[in-house]
Amino acid sequence: MTHTIFIDGAAGTTGLEIRERLEGRAEFSLILLDDTQRKDAAARAQAINDADVVILCLPDDAAREAVSLIANDRTRVIDASTAHRVADGWTYGFPELVGRDAVAASKRVSNPGCYPTGFLALVGPLVRAGLIPADWPLSVNAVSGYSGGGKGMIADYEGDKAADAPSWMTYGLSLGHKHVPEMTRHAGLSVAPIFAPSVAKLLRGMIVEVPLPLGVLPGKPSATQLRDTLSAAYAGSPIVTVAGEYAGGNLPLERKSGTDGMELFVFASADGSQARLVAALDNLGKGASGAAVQNLNLLCGLDESAGLKL
Repeated sequence: MTHTIFIDGAAGTTGLEIRERLEGRAEFSLILLDDTQRKDAAARAQAINDADVVILCLPDDAAREAVSLIANDRTRVIDASTAHRVADGWTYGFPELVGRDAVAASKRVSNPGCYPTGFLALVGPLVRAGLIPADWPLSVNAVSGYSGGGKGMIADYEGDKAADAPSWMTYGLSLGHKHVPEMTRHAGLSVAPIFAPSVAKLLRGMIVEVPLPLGVLPGKPSATQLRDTLSAAYAGSPIVTVAGEYAGGNLPLERKSGTDGMELFVFASADGSQARLVAALDNLGKGASGAAVQNLNLLCGLDESAGLKL
């Protein structure tokens, strides 16, 4: 069976990466619009309604508008924007956390954000297991390649003013980042985490870290308990893996660059009183386009890892 797919916003960074993963796959037939047609409201609406699955790679308001153009009960949606990540009636597209069957059965899937993907992969199973209380004051430190900032930031780092681009910068200093509600809700937290994102002078790659004071957490969980719980949560996953003992003294931002996989680590102090939970992924892979293709595979009844770079 061939599934008809329309990528709305196919000229953007995420859309281009999704198309790259789908091209050459016999299971899919892509609806393609040229530059003129993409700006034609009627042509775009027709493409949306002709598709079995629409993947939205658009700003939030444009994504909401695209959904409103669906005039049938058949077309299914994967939205890569922030617009529907905490919206009622939408399935959060993190199959390893919400269940593959839930994603496969949904008509409306919201693709997770890149930073929340790392945070939720680390924290979600531990909150569910009771090893981290829902009201614990968590913090999350993260750094991404500059492609996570879209075309504007890519131009800053690769255009005429690239020499002036900072090698590293932190942002979200107002503590009102749009990823925080997503992190809070889907981790099952009652207290929002403090989120400290940053960007490095590197095209792609991502490290997300959550520090934990094990010695003062209720129950004082050990690093082994944390690692075993994460390993059980992702057992059998071809995409999310949990590292055992790690001999390296550092972890580069490029660890999973160019792939659609994600690797989780638990590092602990010698006395077991502190831990650092770390997720390594590609902000354009499992953090965006790879996740969209994984969700698309599930919607179409295919192997979730088909077409992914693992």
